[in-house]
Order: sequence, then structure tokens, then C-alpha cells
Amino acid sequence: MKRISSRTHGVLDYVVGVLLILAPFLFGFADNPAARNVAWFVGAGLLLYSLLTAYELSIAKLIPYRTHLGLDIGVGAFLALSPWLFGFADRIIWPHLVVGLAEIGVALMSRPVASLSDDHHFPHIPPAAARH
Repeated sequence: MKRISSRTHGVLDYVVGVLLILAPFLFGFADNPAARNVAWFVGAGLLLYSLLTAYELSIAKLIPYRTHLGLDIGVGAFLALSPWLFGFADRIIWPHLVVGLAEIGVALMSRPVASLSDDHHFPHIPPAAARH
């Protein structure tokens, strides 16, 4: 049931990255350094690795799309668990937990192959060899 295209996934990546950076102000936890910094770090990291992923909406095709999906799952788990890992669960939980679980869900529902060909990752290697 993988129905989210890489293009749609890319749009979601950039929207979520920006929203995570704005989240401390939108949800009133900018005064909590741990909660704020986790949101900023994850948002900035998501934007960075999205810009470097081999899909339609990036500027450099350096990270294979499947690797990007794996990063999304790991980052989503980190974000979802961060209120307890960094001790701010008594102050704010929901934005981190919900966005983290959504990040995992989107990654799992995304098609595992980008709409554009992955062969351009290895311009010096013939396409058949690049797939191995």
C-alpha cells in the first residue's frame, strides 16, 4: 500500500522541516531549550538531507531515496521519543510525538523508488553496475 510518490514526499519534507523550525513559536515552547532545540535540529536536518536526496525536489542528488526513507524513520523515532529522552515530557509532548510518528508513517507509505531514475548517482559507472 505504498502510494505516496517521491514528489509528494518531497513537498511534505519541506513543509514539515519548516513547520518544525517554526513549531516552538507556534506551540509555545520556545522558552524550553531542549524542546526548542530538538525541533530546530530535526527541522534543519530534514531540510538539509531533503536538499541532498535523489528525488525531484532536491538541489543535489547525493543521497539515495531509499536511504532518505530510512533516515525519515530514524529521525521520526528520535523526534517521537525526544520528550522523554531530553526530559521535557512534563512540559510539551504532542508536537514532537505526533510529527515523529507522522514522519515514520509517511516514510512507510511512500513508494521506495523515486520517480526519477537513480542511475544519475553514479555518472562514472554504467547504469547496470550502479544497481548492484
